[in-house]
Amino acid sequence: MEPAERSQAARDRVPRVDPYGFERPEDFDYVAYEKFFSTYLVILTKRAIKWSKLLKGSSGVRKSVTVKRYVRKGIPLEHRARVWMAVSGAQAQMDQNPGYYHRLLQGERNSSLEEAIRTDLNRTFPDNVRFRKTAEPCLQNTLYNVLLAYGLHNQGVGYCQGMNFIAGYLILITKSEEESFWLLDALVGRILPDYYSPAMLGLKTDQEVLAELVRMKLPAVAALMDGHGVLWTLLVSRWFVCLFIDTLPVETVLRIWDCLFNEGSKIIFRVALTLIKHHQALILEADSVPDICDKFKQITKGDFVTECHTFMQKIFSEPGSLSMTTITRLRESCRAVLLAQG
Repeated sequence: MEPAERSQAARDRVPRVDPYGFERPEDFDYVAYEKFFSTYLVILTKRAIKWSKLLKGSSGVRKSVTVKRYVRKGIPLEHRARVWMAVSGAQAQMDQNPGYYHRLLQGERNSSLEEAIRTDLNRTFPDNVRFRKTAEPCLQNTLYNVLLAYGLHNQGVGYCQGMNFIAGYLILITKSEEESFWLLDALVGRILPDYYSPAMLGLKTDQEVLAELVRMKLPAVAALMDGHGVLWTLLVSRWFVCLFIDTLPVETVLRIWDCLFNEGSKIIFRVALTLIKHHQALILEADSVPDICDKFKQITKGDFVTECHTFMQKIFSEPGSLSMTTITRLRESCRAVLLAQG
């Protein structure tokens, strides 16, 4: 079969809209995706059987070595919301605060918060059929409620751009407003502290931490950045703010989030370092700032990131050892520098 025929045949077999409601882009490689998914489906089936056995008759999921291993190998979609809620602590918070979410929505109004959220609703996943105004039900309404409740709950953060995409993904997976609210609280309040506060100090700190890790583990890349005076925030701020949404394929993002909810923010550094290390030779070909920016866009596309199962194995091997002690130490020093700079 000719390549064009093979491509058309794959297009005919692979749905134009993915299981989460996202329309596949114009340049989507249907042939490569079909090849990957046929093998991934076998893995998913095996994992689903193992997870069903693990969860059978169990009152809840508790963090353990077994659960960590299972999570790293991927949580099947049908169990994802339940496992995220358990390992992140969101379920415990929801159980301890019955009715709290609904009371927030029925409480005092905040017109500036409402306006900020409304402004971003139409910009949230225009390529997702479930977020369109014509959808029934339209998830924009659900998204508005989750973001409004969170802004009222955490007034130090309120609403910050980027949270709309994260809450949108949570809604697509949990199909529950209340669960999405508590998972957003786990991320913004505990897993990623100070990422979304007005000064975004946590976010700025972690971008500097990544720069230091690259300096330690990939000195040639660090030298290239320094030589061209490139600020890391220019290249990776979206990776951190949106937790790889709209940067990596949906299934890969969800696999990263499986580990993020269970193991914490260290996972973001593992993903970032793996992307950079795997494509180090390509990045080092860059000879200007625009070229470096272009290379950083290229490294988030292609088979390496689409094949999420292999990619997730790589994030735990390619960057080498990465202890929380190292990250904590780097966070303290980078934060001190940022505060001194004012």
